Amino acid sequence: MDVLVDFSLTGRIGPLRCGMSLAEAEDLLGPGRPHPAHILKGPDIDGYPYSWGALRLEVTQRAVSGIGLDLWPGSTVRLPPLVLPDSESYETTVLREELIAALDGAGCRHVVNGNLTFGRQSSIITQPADVCAVFSVPARDHQVPHRDRHYLSVLHKHTA
Repeated sequence: MDVLVDFSLTGRIGPLRCGMSLAEAEDLLGPGRPHPAHILKGPDIDGYPYSWGALRLEVTQRAVSGIGLDLWPGSTVRLPPLVLPDSESYETTVLREELIAALDGAGCRHVVNGNLTFGRQSSIITQPADVCAVFSVPARDHQVPHRDRHYLSVLHKHTA
């Protein structure tokens, strides 16, 4: 939860930030796994992510233009040690109410993101960091205790 709240407050994950070069990020994290589009069309293709487990960095003109944490309710995912020291994996089942309470407790303001709140999902944007949290009702294959509640599925920040 600390990683989620810190990211929501600052728009950064440790030293990772939008605007840094992909080379700087890879110096910190090691080589990422590029999206297949990078492999097919080369490293200058924009908008496709590099990933390190559940951490995703979107790249535009070889600079980080987006940071995301992909979460699958009811599962465990891996994060690089730079992001979550002393742990190889973590539990990703976070109820909407749990994250909202943690943000409120940390003094992190947030507003409803009307663009991504519809149907079976809801979303907030934190202020002033502009980190977007998307929550959804779990899919059939997600092993969660409450099938009718909203769980965090992605937390991301993009540059304008």
